[in-house]
Amino acid sequence: MGNVLKVQGHNSLIRDVSTNAIVNTNVTEYSLYMKRIQARHESSDKIRCLVKEINTLKTELREIKKLIKGKLI
Repeated sequence: MGNVLKVQGHNSLIRDVSTNAIVNTNVTEYSLYMKRIQARHESSDKIRCLVKEINTLKTELREIKKLIKGKLI
């Protein structure tokens, strides 16, 4: 970053003068943010995996039902 200014009233925020971006310099807050993002991704992956497993079970159950109905006829 080039020239930076402190944001008034916020100890951990600075403004990059060249891009006008406000940057949080608090490493602890950033680490917590990244942990929350990672947990959200893991949760989404777990849900996606469970949905896939449920769909597989549904397909297998349909196949079993067809086999049972075929033997009854």
